[in-house]
Amino acid sequence: MIPPKPDARPDRVSLWRYVKLFRKDILSAQPARLYRAWMAEFRTPFFRSFLINQPDLVKTVLKDRPLDFPKSARISEGLRPLLGNSVFLTNGAEWQRQRRIIDPAFEGGRLRETWPAMWKAAEAARLRLLARSGETVEIEAETSHAAADVIFRSLFSLPIEDATAQAVFQEFRTYQRSQPILNLAAFVPLPRLFPRFFRKDTRATAQRIRALITKMTEERQRQIAAGTAPDDLATKIMTTADPQTGETFSAPEMVDQVAIFFLAGHETSASALAWALYLLATHPAWQDRVAEEAQALTGDFSDVSKLKVSRDVFREALRLYPPVPMMVREAACPEQFRNRSLPKGAQVVLSPWHLHRHERLWDNPDGFDPARWQTENGKTCGREAYIPFSAGARVCTGAGFAMVEGPLLLALLLRDLKVTALPDRVPVPEAHLTVRSRDGIWLRIERR
Repeated sequence: MIPPKPDARPDRVSLWRYVKLFRKDILSAQPARLYRAWMAEFRTPFFRSFLINQPDLVKTVLKDRPLDFPKSARISEGLRPLLGNSVFLTNGAEWQRQRRIIDPAFEGGRLRETWPAMWKAAEAARLRLLARSGETVEIEAETSHAAADVIFRSLFSLPIEDATAQAVFQEFRTYQRSQPILNLAAFVPLPRLFPRFFRKDTRATAQRIRALITKMTEERQRQIAAGTAPDDLATKIMTTADPQTGETFSAPEMVDQVAIFFLAGHETSASALAWALYLLATHPAWQDRVAEEAQALTGDFSDVSKLKVSRDVFREALRLYPPVPMMVREAACPEQFRNRSLPKGAQVVLSPWHLHRHERLWDNPDGFDPARWQTENGKTCGREAYIPFSAGARVCTGAGFAMVEGPLLLALLLRDLKVTALPDRVPVPEAHLTVRSRDGIWLRIERR
């Protein structure tokens, strides 16, 4: 069974039609030719946009010259009410300072320290689903719950059942569906002049989330001052000083960073895990292999090395359904790509969604095949055309965290459970903050 993807639009539509499609769903707003094009140009009255699929040009933008292609402010406009001045949105010296403080918390050795939190959250999710054996379940809601539990336990040593954690989780669920990936202000110059383009409910939800996170960070500051703070990610980040300036994050800065940690660590993981479970529900032979592999899990960090099949399945889910489908950079100076002139200020779009399914790069690009990662084509494309966490200097800080969390949750859930897809409820992917299903992903849950 070929995994679903949204229908593409016709090659030519009006700007107004494109904006309406983009607001509704970024994926179906794109023409089918992007799955085979090396480069494509889109013009508006206000700026020019270039989508790049050619691997060496993607490498130029992300790895070789990242400072020449900073993040586009057009995209950040839509996320600013929630994320403020977080590391996800900043550029230049400010971004470098933030990464110097944040990166030590996610170094390889710290994964061993966060493992117990991941295991407890995975066990809790397994028990919740076991209790629903025999039911048809909207699995995105369950994976969101599990991923939120992981991030709260890892960041603040709080299970999702904590009242504040539960409130943040519920507000994020509201925000995820109300916030389009691109604000209308991005299509016109001087977006600061158009604050009303934010939906009132979106702005209000962002304010409530930030108020809750402020409460949590202020409480942690008090614990740090009293010497009673747990040794988790929040404490590590809040007590790490910039090695160049000696400064730590202020309280407002920490709120910005926690917002993106939760968004990146919860939204993206929940999306990838839900699609992985759907793919295994439609490919029972692979599901059985994951379940068999999971029998050897003991709860020790050494389990990471045992999850080979689960890891390849999770990588394949990230290929077919990358949580962040598009990344937008801006040319800081005039460029020449494929004999085309990119003016200063041009938008450079890197699309994991199209790159990961590119017909001229991947064997069987639309098929689910975890075994591809052991083939020459899979290994080559994995190096050159696979960017679910971005790449280069701006690679997601939590990429290593996610590649431990995802396979663990997948394996532990399927160790005692079997998931079956419903033929009459085939999910249709669309992009909100992440790639989710239009009407949810419904699976039947049974004990093995």
